[in-house]
This record gives sequence, structure tokens and C-alpha cells, in this order.
Amino acid sequence: MLRVHFTPLDLQNIRIAQQPDPLWELVCSFCRLQTGQGPLDFGPWRGLAYDRLRSDTTVQRALRLLRPLIPATGYIPDFLTPSGTGGELGAGLDLVRATPRRRLDRDLSRFAESRPVPAWAAALGRPRAAGGLVPLTNALATYHRALVQPFWPRIRTAVDNDIGRRARTLLEGGTQALLDGLRPLARWNSPTLEVEYPVDRDLHLAGRGLLLVPSYFCWGRPTALADPGLTPVLVYPVAKVPLGGAGGTAHGLVRLLGRTRAAVLAEVARRSARTTSEVAEAVGVTLPSVSYQIGVLRDGGLVDSRRDGKYVLHTATPLGLRLLGGGAPDLADAPLPQGPFSGCPT
Repeated sequence: MLRVHFTPLDLQNIRIAQQPDPLWELVCSFCRLQTGQGPLDFGPWRGLAYDRLRSDTTVQRALRLLRPLIPATGYIPDFLTPSGTGGELGAGLDLVRATPRRRLDRDLSRFAESRPVPAWAAALGRPRAAGGLVPLTNALATYHRALVQPFWPRIRTAVDNDIGRRARTLLEGGTQALLDGLRPLARWNSPTLEVEYPVDRDLHLAGRGLLLVPSYFCWGRPTALADPGLTPVLVYPVAKVPLGGAGGTAHGLVRLLGRTRAAVLAEVARRSARTTSEVAEAVGVTLPSVSYQIGVLRDGGLVDSRRDGKYVLHTATPLGLRLLGGGAPDLADAPLPQGPFSGCPT
């Protein structure tokens, strides 16, 4: 169990990352690549990743370098996921390259408590280590470019959807509602947030606040940095659809839902939250018609709606996103289905 202890000042300093963190996604995806965890969520992506690995020797070399340092379970050196990246891979790699030697020694010593440190990594803390951290950051960049970056738009969509929901919860109910809303991933038992965790530990925020980092590749339970002296973060999994899954075609979606309803679902899924009027304008139909279509989609579990002041905001549910194949296809030119039901209202 991880117990995160809040003070009144910490409750005023809860933040939500505004974009996926590329290094956290990289490290978490590396863990998912090495196991069979989440076969429905990650199976299609793993299949594509294995295909790329079989044909790309550059990625194979990067994987061989990284594997001893990023195990599927247990401690992963904290310096691989620095704070303050601003959501940019380049900035994150710069921070990794600039890791102080004392920090490297501390992290690698902790790593050595549970598994052997690879010889090249053991030399990183030495004053004249050949190349310093450049070979490591090059391998991280190669892995990200090959196995994470191609899926970034869908990763970003899933994270954006979660950020939108959390932000609205915070605006409507404050930090109490935000922390309560982390169930079942965590349980708020004021002034402590209790998280299922593989080891028993306490994290005292001591006025530093907490950064919540939604992650696509995080799976099962939240995770955090091991060093209590670092900026406190809690990385947690978001609702997701498989990356690289077969998905449905735009034509197939139209046949299933009808052109108007399919277009409404696709438009709702384009952003983290859409108002009824925004959807109506984008799709090009009347407000009453869009309201009716959204109601049908909501009854079918494909859309979630909630009031925010004078507006009603709509988001696609995980089921809706799954039906879209993980994204929002362009249905503008999708042909209408032909047959005895093609003229029925949708």
C-alpha cells in the first residue's frame, strides 16, 4: 500500500499534467512490451511492436541496451522519468543526459538491491564514463520514435479525455471530488490517499503538492517515483482503446449507426469535451437533431454527458472510442449504405 499524506497546503497544490509525459509513456510501454499484461488493451500494439523489432536492427540494439535497466516489475531508476519535461521528449532526454553523478549513484545503488546492474550502467556514475548518458538517451529516443511516437495521436486523445473529465470534476467539486474520483485506482481517506502498491510505503508531500500524470501505458494500478525527495507525482492509467487494432472502417461504422449518428459520435470523440452546439455546427445538422442523436448514443453507452454551468459537455466513452477504432475517423465522404434500410431515419 502507498499512502500519500496531504497537508492543507498540499490540497491547494494538486495539479493535473496537461499532456501525456513521453518518458513515462516510454517506460510504461517498455514494461507492457515485456509481459502479456492487458492483452485486450495492449495486444494489438505488442503485435505491431514485435513486427517492427523483427525487421529493424537499430530498434533491436536499443531494446537490448534498455532491457536490463527497465525491468517489467520492480524498481526502475527514477532518473529515467524526470519532472519538468513540459510534455516534450527532447526536454526530457536533456534532463536525463544532465542527471548529476550523485543522483545516478543513488538510483543505481537502489536498483542493485534487487537485480544486477548492467556493466555499461554501472560505469555511468564514474567521472570518465565513455559517452556519459548519450548512448542511453539515444536508445530511449530510438525506442520512442519506433514504438511510441507513431501512436501518439491516439495516446494524446485518451489522455486528453481523462484530463477533461478530471478538470471538470475539480471545477465542480474541488479537490475533495477530484481525489474521490480516483476510485477505484486510489481511495481518499482524508488526509491520506491510499493506493494499492506492490510495496508498503508512505509519501509525505510536506507542502510540495502532488502532480497527477494520466498515462496510456500505465496499467493496473498507479505508480510513483521511489525517491521521496523528488517532486511528488502519481502516474495513473486512463481509459483506453487498443493501439493498432483492426477497428471499424468509416463505411462499416455508417452501416452500423447510420451516417448522422456516426458523424456525431466521431465529432464528440475529436476532443476531450464538446458542447451540443459545437457538434451541431461541425456536423451540419440542427440542434434538436444533434440532441436526439447524442441521447441515443448516450443510452447506448457510447457517449457521456454532464452539465458544466449553462453548458452540457459530451465526451466519448471508452466503448465509443473502441467502436471508432481508437480515434475519430473522417466520415464526411463515407458512402451511405445501400439496401432496404438506407432511407430509414438515423
